[in-house]
Amino acid sequence: MKTFLNSTLSYIRRTDHAIWLVCFMLSALSIVLLVGILGTGHAPYLGIGRRNLFVQAISVFIGVCGAVILSLIDYKDLAKLWKLHVPACYALFILTFFIGVGTPERPNDRRWLIIPGANLSIQPAELLRISFILMFAYHIYKVQQRINHPLHLAGLVAHGAIPVVLVHLQGDSGSALVFAAIVACMLFCAGISWKYMAGAGVLFGVSLPLIWNVVLSDFHRQRILPMFYAPARDIQGIFFQPHRARTALALGGSGGRGLFGASHIYVPEMHNDFIFAFLGESAGLVGCILAIAVMSFLWLKILRHAGKSKDMLGYMICMGVFAMLVFQSIINIGMNIGMLPVIGNTLPFISYGGSSVLTSYLGIGLVLSVAMYSSQSMFEREQ
Repeated sequence: MKTFLNSTLSYIRRTDHAIWLVCFMLSALSIVLLVGILGTGHAPYLGIGRRNLFVQAISVFIGVCGAVILSLIDYKDLAKLWKLHVPACYALFILTFFIGVGTPERPNDRRWLIIPGANLSIQPAELLRISFILMFAYHIYKVQQRINHPLHLAGLVAHGAIPVVLVHLQGDSGSALVFAAIVACMLFCAGISWKYMAGAGVLFGVSLPLIWNVVLSDFHRQRILPMFYAPARDIQGIFFQPHRARTALALGGSGGRGLFGASHIYVPEMHNDFIFAFLGESAGLVGCILAIAVMSFLWLKILRHAGKSKDMLGYMICMGVFAMLVFQSIINIGMNIGMLPVIGNTLPFISYGGSSVLTSYLGIGLVLSVAMYSSQSMFEREQ
């Protein structure tokens, strides 16, 4: 017992207290918002109950334990274990094409696998993000001196394209975009030549008609089109969800209508993808700004640890986690305010969802591993 206590105190002294505090604050906010949603009377329409509150709390606990375990392992060892975690994560993901199931709210989205005997489900695409960040960071680390060689760069691009394409084929466009953002951010931070970046921009622009007509389905095009014409004409159709979210945010005003006891309007997925709308209606603009400020502080802390990492591997891991959390948040908030199409993306730490919560905490665990096993400044980083 004494040894365990000493180890715990030692860990507390070494870890980043500010990051843990922010994560706990966001998780506490998530629980409070879910309690508020359960009290609105909309829970039966959302298909949630007290059990979901319990699942969220357990997910936070498991996520914290996972983050602590990862932070105690040298990130270099974690990256070198890619032969174990990468095949396992891809195998779980590919299983969703055969035995994947939907949720009561999303019966046609077969992104989840049932955990036998637990009456719980897991979304492999979420966990794949952590494994991919580790492996892609390790790939960049191994070729960092030759990253602008066409052959090595082509290998990195092909590596990054694999999860993007697979997740898109599954129909999870939101996760596919997050993977693409992770790849783009990590390659940019690795120092690829501006000529390649300019070429990629031109190629993307030229490919837009092909992407629109071939890559995107009718469903995706219908999600995007309302962004470019008067959505009021479509408030009972594809734009119903973001319209309700914007209405909720407007009703919240500057100070909100209160979390408990107030009459909140119904927003589909208000406990998941659209929890930011419920936050805005409950706590108003002030509450939304405070939540974004707390998340921004977390992002800045991750950037700080990236800058202090002792080698390119640690730097890349931190930047991958940074891209994952930031881009996911941008997409989610953009959906809620009607500025981006609804493509399905949770708000890290806050939205309901065990896989999302677990992935967010595991990402933090990787950052803390880099922080705890790095001592040199960014100017002393190994080349």
